[in-house]
Amino acid sequence: MLEVGTKAPGFTLPDKDGNPVSLSDFLGKKVVLYFYPKDNTPGCTRQACAFAAAYEDFKTLDAVVIGVSKDSAASHQRFAEKHGLPFILLSDPELSAIQAYGVWQEKKLYGKVSMGVVRTTFIIDEAGNIEKVMPKVKPDTNAADILAYLRGQA
Repeated sequence: MLEVGTKAPGFTLPDKDGNPVSLSDFLGKKVVLYFYPKDNTPGCTRQACAFAAAYEDFKTLDAVVIGVSKDSAASHQRFAEKHGLPFILLSDPELSAIQAYGVWQEKKLYGKVSMGVVRTTFIIDEAGNIEKVMPKVKPDTNAADILAYLRGQA
């Protein structure tokens, strides 16, 4: 897992429309970079919908919200349309950013061990450094917790 204060690993990944998006595109803004396991699963849907509901608040704070999973751009397109997601979703099927951020880890589900994305959120400052790491976040409170932090309330 990456440490607070270190330079955030750069990446360029396709968004839901297949357009390349780079982390460096957002220098000068706060970036809320959240990694999640899979489109259209219960927890990931609740998390994404909470970010969508708070989207205007993030914009007011001049913060960019970016969700990343290993799903395809087409899957992201359907996920965003189905749930009205206004923020950026990036596709990382090669796991390049997922592994660079250390969120591809061993997971246990019902005693079965497999590799997967551990739900994690990073707040990246205007200079491109990691300001806060939130490992194993809860899908229902993640967006609210980040807003409280950005407002200096947490």
